[in-house]
Amino acid sequence: MKNILVCGLIGLVLLSCKKENKAVAEAVKAENSFVSDQSSTGSLYPTAYRPTSTTNQIVEHKYYTLSYNEKFEQAEWVAYELKKEYLKNGNYKRPYFIEDPKVSTGSADWRNYKKSGYDKGHLCPAGDMEFSEDAYNDTFYTSNISPQRHDFNSGIWNRIEQKTRYWAGKYNDIYVVTGGILKESDKKIGTEKVSVPKYFYKIVLAKSGKEHKAIAFLVPNEDSDKPIYDFVVPIETLEKMTGIDFFPNLKNLKSSKDF
Repeated sequence: MKNILVCGLIGLVLLSCKKENKAVAEAVKAENSFVSDQSSTGSLYPTAYRPTSTTNQIVEHKYYTLSYNEKFEQAEWVAYELKKEYLKNGNYKRPYFIEDPKVSTGSADWRNYKKSGYDKGHLCPAGDMEFSEDAYNDTFYTSNISPQRHDFNSGIWNRIEQKTRYWAGKYNDIYVVTGGILKESDKKIGTEKVSVPKYFYKIVLAKSGKEHKAIAFLVPNEDSDKPIYDFVVPIETLEKMTGIDFFPNLKNLKSSKDF
């Protein structure tokens, strides 16, 4: 009986926080009056590269954009530009995770992850945003995290993130889209039932001359010692699995290991 009362109280607290956060979100939305064009949002990357959204809840922060899926309590994708000059080590103090006031339905409370056995895995990595303290801090919204196994987060996923930074240095400027493959059958954690993706994807787009090239990864949410290129898949595979058109304004774009 005691445990039931405690769990009930926790659920009420999270529900209360979510309602309060929704009110804040509506106020922020009214104040900022988002529009999708690049000049008015302050986004640094071309909106022409933006994926479609299955939820129509697109949230724009200064240095990254996401499409939030309330059903799964996380972003279905997070997209951002990574320039060569962004590759710095800011050595900033790691902040606490907080709910995203720009998510109108309320992003999941970080307490859902507590004692779940899963990391609060960044989708837009904090390590990619160390060129600015504001940019770094913005990655700690709960809309930018997803449950990841620790060995996955610190292992194969970390290796792909490091390779992504290498490509930013090689091409001077890249565009990155990442997220989990969200399914009804996913395991859930916390009182808000945050989905635990079985797979995560990352797509890296670069411009080479007048042409665009891309490489896409689909990786199980588990430890792996395999080379990262073993996880390369066609972008079309990810589109069929997610229902997302990742680059609707780029025609004849193919992904390959030649990147």
